[in-house]
Amino acid sequence: MALLALLRHGPTDWTASRRLQGRSDLPLSSEGRAAVARWRLAPEVAGFAWLTSPLRRARETAALLGHAEAPVEPRLIEMSFGEWEGRRLSDLRAELGPVMAEIEGRGLDFQAPGGESPRQVQARIRPLLAEIGREGRDRLAVTHKAVIRAIYALATGWPMLGEPPQRLADFALHIYGLAEDGTPSLRQLNLPLETDA
Repeated sequence: MALLALLRHGPTDWTASRRLQGRSDLPLSSEGRAAVARWRLAPEVAGFAWLTSPLRRARETAALLGHAEAPVEPRLIEMSFGEWEGRRLSDLRAELGPVMAEIEGRGLDFQAPGGESPRQVQARIRPLLAEIGREGRDRLAVTHKAVIRAIYALATGWPMLGEPPQRLADFALHIYGLAEDGTPSLRQLNLPLETDA
């Protein structure tokens, strides 16, 4: 069984303003670069081979952590939020009211206009999980919040309605075991990123 550690990219300007980033190819903010430069990863992931989403914020995070050469894996890209990219959920809720409540009530089938659903994210990530599981080599993937939540849902059966059974810290390591067919199982959630003073 292989292990897969998931790490969300560092903060961007849109992270700070709570905007849906999706496929928008944003760089890390200056504050985000400074934060990532202070991260120190837990010894549990020493020796893992790295992969990164193709989006700039993920590639910058890998580079700042000493893995500029990490191969780009397109299937790790963030979920598309379509027409809602750059918007705040709070603004969409105020603007759309009960329509937004109905969309959010779809759980795994939540989908912005022109965007992607968590179920579709799971469908594109499953073959990658199976490849890693069959290969048997431990990996660390720099990816995105919606991808991390979709994998958590696969591992736990959470239908993505309401809050997850366990809180998923935004900036932490999450480690899964992967069976040969790619089925994920929880190993460790929310391993802290040690920071230099």
